[in-house]
Amino acid sequence: MPGNLNSAELHVSVTHSLSEVPTAAWDALGERSYPFTRHCFLHGLELHDCLEPFGWYPVYFLVHRQQRLIAAIPCYIKTNSYGELVFDHAWVNAYQRSGLDYYPKLVTAIPYTPTTGERFLIDYEDVTHEQDREQLRDLLCGAIQGFCNDRKISSWHILFAEKAVLDGLAKHDLLLRNDVQFHWRNDDYRDFGDFLSRLSSRKRKNINKERRGVGALDLDIVMQSGDSIGADEWQRIHDLYAGIYTRKYGAATLTPAFFRHVGEKMPRQVLAAIARDQGTIVAASLFFRSDSHLYGRVWGCDQYFRHLHFECCYYQGIDYCIREKLHCFDPGAQGEHKLSRGFLPTRTWSGHWIAHPQFREAIEQFLRQERRYIDDYRDDLLEHSPFKSAE
Repeated sequence: MPGNLNSAELHVSVTHSLSEVPTAAWDALGERSYPFTRHCFLHGLELHDCLEPFGWYPVYFLVHRQQRLIAAIPCYIKTNSYGELVFDHAWVNAYQRSGLDYYPKLVTAIPYTPTTGERFLIDYEDVTHEQDREQLRDLLCGAIQGFCNDRKISSWHILFAEKAVLDGLAKHDLLLRNDVQFHWRNDDYRDFGDFLSRLSSRKRKNINKERRGVGALDLDIVMQSGDSIGADEWQRIHDLYAGIYTRKYGAATLTPAFFRHVGEKMPRQVLAAIARDQGTIVAASLFFRSDSHLYGRVWGCDQYFRHLHFECCYYQGIDYCIREKLHCFDPGAQGEHKLSRGFLPTRTWSGHWIAHPQFREAIEQFLRQERRYIDDYRDDLLEHSPFKSAE
């Protein structure tokens, strides 16, 4: 069916803050239950000092038809590759050896959040034809690439996007890259025991052993929604999360004010699995949810409790998905240890536009080789599936 968008009525603009975009207009775009592209999440990162201190400088591309916002895409100018979880350090080194600047680059991503979802946000109620939606994506791609060329930005990277959308952007010279995460799928399980019954006996016994061990700690562990967590509790949860970064990785990127912000603004989409010892919070894992997915984000604990990380970050999430009938649990990037706990290898995708033609060709060759390695790696992991059907 033909579309009805008149290109003469479309206007592309750029803003560097979502404070310039009305919340209702932005939130009319895209999959409305996906938490990480909502106005309050992205704007909260801006408001509460989670971006620029770590080299993320917002650039939002907007498409209006007359006065109505009908499409947008969140982007960031980056002066490093921190917090992206799609690693391009080899490309940086290659540019440097050639005497070229890789930075700044432009990234379409959710900062510090490697979860697959929409990146081109479209008002689906207003733009109903797929041909029109493709036209808007093409318009935004052209605007982004023109922006990069005008400002001598080396490249544009669209991370953790949907493969079907990326496939449609091949005409814009986007190179596809894939990787593997570990996701749990809800096979209409009645309860946690039903899920365990589908696993091999060795994996089932190990999980039961871990959960019994946590039970013997006599901690109170509860999954709470954001509207039931007070300001002092958010501060404690943040302190636990930040403490891990201080001890291991450097500075925490998310601030206490951001934690309180999402708890207040997204009260039914933000959750925490909280462990208390005689009323004192000793560990917590932060989650977000959509209508179909649960997303594990950050973890914090300042003392050692055997297996408590698995309980708060994985098993509490699985329990919640079964109760709420969510289809998928994405607990975050990396971690082969998740496989034995029911999380199967799942492909993730990103697209990369490289302005320099010779480097584009070299990176395309690199990606072809890398893709074969990733496919072999995923196939090998699947041979070690914890589910009975694989035995």
